[in-house]
Formats: sequence, structure tokens, C-alpha cells
Amino acid sequence: MNARERFLVALDGGEPDRVPRALDCGYVDVQAVVPPGWRWRGDDGAAVDVQFVRLTPSPEDKALRDLAFPFPPDTRLGTPDQAANYARWRYHPESPQQRNPLARAQSLDDLRSFPFPDVRTPYHVEGLEEQVRELHERGLAVGGGLPHLGGELFETAWRLRGLENLLLDMVERPEWADLLLDRLADMARRNAETLARAGVDVLALADDVGMPTTMIVSPDTWRRFLKPRMAEVIRSARAIQPDLRLLYHSDGFFEPILDDLIEIGVQAIHPVQPEHMDAVRIRRRYGPRLALWGTVGHQWAFQWAKPEEIRREVRHRVETLGRAGLILCPAYDLDGASPASRQNVAAFLEAAAVCGAG
Repeated sequence: MNARERFLVALDGGEPDRVPRALDCGYVDVQAVVPPGWRWRGDDGAAVDVQFVRLTPSPEDKALRDLAFPFPPDTRLGTPDQAANYARWRYHPESPQQRNPLARAQSLDDLRSFPFPDVRTPYHVEGLEEQVRELHERGLAVGGGLPHLGGELFETAWRLRGLENLLLDMVERPEWADLLLDRLADMARRNAETLARAGVDVLALADDVGMPTTMIVSPDTWRRFLKPRMAEVIRSARAIQPDLRLLYHSDGFFEPILDDLIEIGVQAIHPVQPEHMDAVRIRRRYGPRLALWGTVGHQWAFQWAKPEEIRREVRHRVETLGRAGLILCPAYDLDGASPASRQNVAAFLEAAAVCGAG
């Protein structure tokens, strides 16, 4: 069983020859987060079983990234890629007066006329099918994530409009929320169709709607404004590629909408953070038909824990969740800057192969 076969079996709720391993639900440079010179001794020669393709940036995108490149990564601005993406959307988290470009919108026309990044540019699709084909030839599963400002619908909407404004819109001016979310859903649909045509195996949809113990919006509000739009994105992508698998990402707690996610076609959830989501309870309720992608490590584990603690956590996840419908992956973003972090990533990859074997 190669990496791609292994991964698809797990996403479909089956038990592969060993539990697949990943480092994210998006694009992660493996060499940036493992120790220099570290080599994986796996059957397919790869550290992970899935890799994500990237839509090719336009010349304007490259120019924005070059503009951001001299500035070091920052806790507010993030990486140069993130800073360039913020500039595309006119989003300025570093400036309270300019943070949310639609915060001062006065009418529906203001929401309607705001210039979204152009998803129809040919630059986005150049080389995409070749990326997919090369990864498939290596025996790897291929994922695709949509370009966005933090999330397909809710998260991008509140970054543009401001969180308080968007929440008020949903209650007092639902037509405002509908218009903005419709525009975002149309953009997400176009990008999802592009990735489906390119032949990716799994489409990752992201929207942080969870907090530590509850959701940012109520489940009913999520069902009113977000569920039908996400369902349409999934339908459109699957109309092109019927066997496309769907992954849903949200940080924090979002258990109340798991039934809804399954209903609209989601097969896996990420990252199932141990502080906020009880993976064992979810497994008992849904069995392996809802694949769990993540589950490993608390917020600072990969930065501060010892390698043996990471190995123990991996063993615990496999023992308590079983091997079917499980993709082992860190439950938080990785920081490859410190030697301890890199050693812990290596310990995770090694333990995932050993503990996850059938």
C-alpha cells in the first residue's frame, strides 16, 4: 500500500497498513520543520503521506511578497506570504484604524464594489495539474486548500467587516451578511472547481468558528449563514470530481456542527485540539466514518515538550482512537525555528510510523 492508497483508505474510514501521517492540512515545507540532514526511512521515501499543491501566484502577488520579504516574521503579521496576502485584501491587522477594510461600509453597494482578488487569472492554474501528477507519481496523496484571508467564509468575512460588525449584521442586517458571504462563497466555489479539475484527492475547507469551550457563532447561526454556502462549494467541486474527499478545519470547539458537516459531505475534521475537542468521545459517537486528522499535542507541546512525550502522545492516540479513520498530525501550527521543535517533529514522524503500523 503506497502513501496515497493509505491516506484514501483512512479518509474513507478504513484501516490501512499503518496510520497515515501529515504535518498540517495545508502547505508545509517539511525541510523547514525537521532537523537539518534528517532523512525518513519510510517505504515511500517521504516524511508525510500527503502534500498540498499551491495555486501559482500572479506577478502582482510575487511583487507583494517581495515587498514584505525584508520584514521578519511577526506575531501580528505572520510570514511574508501572509503579509502579502493581507495586502491583496487590503487587510491591515497592524493598524487599528485600517484593520478591517469594510468596517465603515455604509451601504450594500459598498460591500458589492469592494475588489476581491481575481480568481480567474490564468496564473493560478499554470502548472497545477503538473504538481498533482508529479506527487501522484511519487505515490503521495495530494491535497488542495483554497486561497483566502484566513478562512473561506466566516473568517474572511469578519476580517473584512470586523467581527462585531459581522455578528451584528447577522442579527440586524442579514442582507448585508448574505451579500458578503455570497461573494466569498462564489470565489471559494471557483477555486474549489479549479482544484477539482487539477485532480487533487482531498479538498481542505477552513473556517475558524470555534473557541476553547464554545463556538463563536451559535450552531443555528452557522446553519443559517455558513452551512448552505459550504454545501454548494462542495457540490460544485464534486460535480467535477465525484470521489473528491473533503476535510474541514476549525480551531477550538465545534462539536455541535459535526452532524451537519457529515450531512454536507465532509469526511474528516482537523485538527481536533486535545484541549478543546474530546477525540475519544467523537470516535465513540461517529466511529471511523468521520476521520480524525490531527489530535497530537497540546498548544506548546512541539516547542517545549521532550521527544519522548511526543512519542507517548502518539502511542496514546493510536491506542485510544484505533487505526481506522485516523490521520496523525500535530494539532497546532508548527514552528521549525528552534532545535527542540525540530527534534519533536522528527520524534512525531518516527512514532507515527512505528505506533501506527498494523
